Amino acid sequence: MAEAALQTRSKAASLAIVTLAYVIAIAVAAAWLIWGPTTGKSWLDTLVADLLATLVVFAFSRAYRNSSFYDAYWSVIPPLLLFYWWSQAGPGVDELRAVLVATVVVLWAVRLTSNWVYAFPGLHHEDWRYPMFRDRAGKWEFAADLVAIHVIPTLQVFLGMVPVYVAVTRPGEGIAWLAVVAFVVGVAAVTLELVADVQMHRFARVRRPGEAMDRGLWSWSRHPNYFGEFGFWFALGLFGVAAAPADAWWLMAGAAVMLALFLGASIPMMEERSLQRRPEYQQVIDRVSKFVPRPPKRSAS
Repeated sequence: MAEAALQTRSKAASLAIVTLAYVIAIAVAAAWLIWGPTTGKSWLDTLVADLLATLVVFAFSRAYRNSSFYDAYWSVIPPLLLFYWWSQAGPGVDELRAVLVATVVVLWAVRLTSNWVYAFPGLHHEDWRYPMFRDRAGKWEFAADLVAIHVIPTLQVFLGMVPVYVAVTRPGEGIAWLAVVAFVVGVAAVTLELVADVQMHRFARVRRPGEAMDRGLWSWSRHPNYFGEFGFWFALGLFGVAAAPADAWWLMAGAAVMLALFLGASIPMMEERSLQRRPEYQQVIDRVSKFVPRPPKRSAS
């Protein structure tokens, strides 16, 4: 009981430090937007502010020797970008479209940030991928930490949010029915992620050592959380297309980058680690779809 109380205090203190880092980062970004030189383009001003905030988080990561300071930044910043862009928009923006996309982004941010808070044990813990990146970089570990762990994810998220910028600043109704479709896809994607999270947390409390998850949504997809995450970014792309149909050819770029990240990096790394830690995971691979949910294959008799 004493150990549990100590861990709770450690987590609370760690969350307070991470929150302080984010408050300072957001304050620096806001100061840039208010008093810094302007480019004349709202999206570019916010990109610079976003990168400055990322540098603040990076400074905390280096000071505490823990790059997991960045983890929740992924979900904290997008709603702030959205509402800033919306506040700077001129007349004629379709209010329904803006409300729908804002609802999806806020739901996503609350779910993802809450899940991070729930699973975050404290600053004594760091995501296992970050030391691996730094170790592989050798003498370039500082650059790897800055670029691979902090700056590139910020740019990826910003690119994924560009359709939102279009959706809340472009005047005109656009394709109203497509905005509704985007809303349905976005809410469904966030709901899928939420259910996958709850199922995994319940499983983690009762699993035996080395047991692999293959229940519920996880029996239809080995990574339903990543599938839902891609669905969210795809929905944002649809919102952008709904606002600017002529720009459809590039508005899905953010979703495409996210898909490449998940299929080309995140999932392969998770699969390799799971095979190392859970030998029976190979049986899950043999039966369960990697990404797109579908009924599992029957076990060989």
